[in-house]
Amino acid sequence: MKKDITISPLRLAILGLVAMHPQSGYDLKKVFETTPMGNFSSSPGAIYPALKSLEKKGWIRGEPENTKSLRPRQVYSLTDEGDAILSSVLEKPVTHEDLIWHFDLVMLRFAFIDRLGNEQALRFLREFQNESEAYVRHLEEIRGQMQQNMSPSGRLALEHGIQGTRGSARWAQKAIEELSKLEKK
Repeated sequence: MKKDITISPLRLAILGLVAMHPQSGYDLKKVFETTPMGNFSSSPGAIYPALKSLEKKGWIRGEPENTKSLRPRQVYSLTDEGDAILSSVLEKPVTHEDLIWHFDLVMLRFAFIDRLGNEQALRFLREFQNESEAYVRHLEEIRGQMQQNMSPSGRLALEHGIQGTRGSARWAQKAIEELSKLEKK
């Protein structure tokens, strides 16, 4: 199933976490509260509707657990269709637009890319590095063209963008080296 799927960061985080192992809404809430994934939401008002929506689409399946308890819970697992959707999203190329406008989603995709294997992870990192380096060149051109007309704070803000993106490219290179060593073992 090769679909061009657009998915929200919260839904991607849920699919990726549920793919790792079945989880309840409460389990997911705890992950979001205690990790950097809290950026996507730890609010039950967002998590539970997202779970219901993903279940309605057929991407996850909820199974009741502890049904005799006063507090039974639904534990969600990935369906075959959900697995195909998750793989499709993870396989997407890293684009210039993604790096600029959806950086959180790019890094979230990378967080779950292990499920596709080392070769896909390396492809992803090379695309990430190439796009980051291209964006640094673009920002440096802008700096050169606008340098005379920029306020000091504007110039420094642009410099922050250049340095941050350059750091991302260096990180990708180191990650490529590390994963390449694992592949040779």
